[in-house]
Amino acid sequence: GFALQQRCTHVIITGHFIVRTIRRQSLNRPWKFKLLFHFLRIMMDGIPPPKDKHLFIKDLRFEKVKVRIYQPKMSTSGQRRGILYFHGGVGWLGSIQAYERTCRYFARKTNSVVVSVGYRLAPEYPYPTQFEDCLTATIHFMRTAQDYGVDPSRIIVCGDSSGGTLTAAVAQALVNRRDVPKLRAQILIYPFLQGVNFNLPSYQQNEGVPVLLKERTISLGLKYLNADLSAVKNVLQGCHVSEELRLKYQKWLSPDNIPHEFKTRGYTPSTEQPFSEEIYKLVKTFLEPVFSPLLSEDSVIAQLPETFILTCEYDVLRDDGLLYKKRLEDQGVKVTLCHLQEGFHGTIFLKHPHFPFLKPSLEISAFDLLSFLSKKLIL
Repeated sequence: GFALQQRCTHVIITGHFIVRTIRRQSLNRPWKFKLLFHFLRIMMDGIPPPKDKHLFIKDLRFEKVKVRIYQPKMSTSGQRRGILYFHGGVGWLGSIQAYERTCRYFARKTNSVVVSVGYRLAPEYPYPTQFEDCLTATIHFMRTAQDYGVDPSRIIVCGDSSGGTLTAAVAQALVNRRDVPKLRAQILIYPFLQGVNFNLPSYQQNEGVPVLLKERTISLGLKYLNADLSAVKNVLQGCHVSEELRLKYQKWLSPDNIPHEFKTRGYTPSTEQPFSEEIYKLVKTFLEPVFSPLLSEDSVIAQLPETFILTCEYDVLRDDGLLYKKRLEDQGVKVTLCHLQEGFHGTIFLKHPHFPFLKPSLEISAFDLLSFLSKKLIL
């Protein structure tokens, strides 16, 4: 007990020190970046939980994609719901092991079959491999759902942080498919959804709030895309967005679309700097819907399934979720919002008894998530 707590505390403090020490400038130095991401991968995997007597757990491959399936041992009279989980980690961190507790929790509490998708990571497998693996695994599961006792009409996609980005992108990629069933719902947990405006109220209010600092958000995104980190300052100022695109995106990304109560901690409208063709070419992937699902056309948004969005007050990504909620509702899609007034980015991943200060937020989020699943999708 106490020894485990000391070990966890040591890992967290050490990880924070390394992240603080290896700053943005040194991420351009390959050996320092390798040290950073290898340490963080080990740290995120954590200590494996003991065997779960309530679940059958099996490692498989859906085509070339590694997955882990969690099936409740409890008997059931009919087919179960299926949940595909895409983990967070900016495309180059995270793993099936890191989210073992999260996926077990979903399977046990909802009596669902959960598929944790071990998509391949950057930089070894460049973007958009991560999206392609998630889409491949989803389609495979939808076509073979009944082999796992799952009702094909009750499949949900779910993810946190960049896994929320992947969730939104996969849901959008499936809207016009006629060879697979329709998704029943999507669950987006503090997702990154747009790479256009990094001066929204949440970015201003939480620019120095760990773990996802404002500048670090862009640095990690650029590193994920293997782009030059020297563009960070220009991207922060919006130099990568042309006037034509700015006008197009304004109706979707305007701070006016964010309710007033989310601006009370402070917000100053920003003035974008002149457009730079050079910066645009460097980071144009930021404006692709797979990377920024909030930028998809209305014709796609209107066909999306019922949605649950979780946002945290102390998170630079809060307003991405709020803006997506409005876009979805404007197109007639039903949305359930769970806003954690005291939450911060990573809250769900830190669901652990050694973080008692998180308990109220976690109880709220868990209750809302399970209520969404049970009321909307019939346990």
